[in-house]
Amino acid sequence: MRLRAAGLLCLWMLVATASAARADEAYITNQNGDDLSVLDLATRKIVATIKIPGKPAGIAMARDGSRAYITSTNGKTVSAVDCVTRTVVGSLALPDEPVGIAVGADGRFVYAAGFFLGHLYKIDVQTMKVAADVVLGGTPAGLAVTPDGRHLVVTKRDADQLAIVDPDTLAIDATVAVGHRPYGVIVDALGRAYTANVYGDDVSVVDIAARRLVGTVPVGKRPYVIALANGKGFVTDQYEGKVAVFDMKTLQPITRIAVGDYPDGIQASFDDKTVYAVDWESNDVSVIDAATLKVTATIPVGDSPRSFGTFLRKAP
Repeated sequence: MRLRAAGLLCLWMLVATASAARADEAYITNQNGDDLSVLDLATRKIVATIKIPGKPAGIAMARDGSRAYITSTNGKTVSAVDCVTRTVVGSLALPDEPVGIAVGADGRFVYAAGFFLGHLYKIDVQTMKVAADVVLGGTPAGLAVTPDGRHLVVTKRDADQLAIVDPDTLAIDATVAVGHRPYGVIVDALGRAYTANVYGDDVSVVDIAARRLVGTVPVGKRPYVIALANGKGFVTDQYEGKVAVFDMKTLQPITRIAVGDYPDGIQASFDDKTVYAVDWESNDVSVIDAATLKVTATIPVGDSPRSFGTFLRKAP
């Protein structure tokens, strides 16, 4: 009996050790593949594929890495994925086509932007039901939550605005005019929001506390999403197949890096040393060294990858 118990204990310890030994991962939404590729960033290989119907596009990772939330445009759904078991554990149907999605600071709610009807949805992650919604209008697209959790910022693409929203009440605190057709948005540690303006071929920089535009950075053709690393901004320029780089302090362009075809999602690693650009039409991920600004690897993934949002998961 003791030998059996000891054997079971050893087996449990081996499983726990294997689980804890997982490397950082990238969760890549493959829009035409109707699935999610789980990419081990140490081995640079796909270690799991999770079916997500309805043309998955947007993604938001919980801050503790426990769950990923996926928007499916054609399916009009938000799916919850358990990142430990790598299974879909919940789904919510919406009346609109959601694209942008973000997780609140405490992880209790996620926020999804309804692209055509113009609603912002607040979703309870325990019940996977809509807790509240508000009409933003202006075709909301990208979302980001400030590090302190006090504000939610949303790009209103057709209004050329950034909305600053109270995440608790969904009250719109302010709107700030930005560039032409803003899409992706990210917030830095200083409380500045950066919007990628698709038709303006530039990035707008907004001081959230002051509610005003403080700068504009020219980039390449059709900028879509922004990552921040090592004191620099990295912007996917879809039409050029490049990532534009600018200095976050001076807001001056630095260079442009050739990546795959039609880059979409982009995110910096947790140590700020690496940037991952998801290449929609070449079905791969470009790995960029944030210091040398060189592509160090190209990793094949699924069919039409996008990962619009936060898609990296830190190793437990």
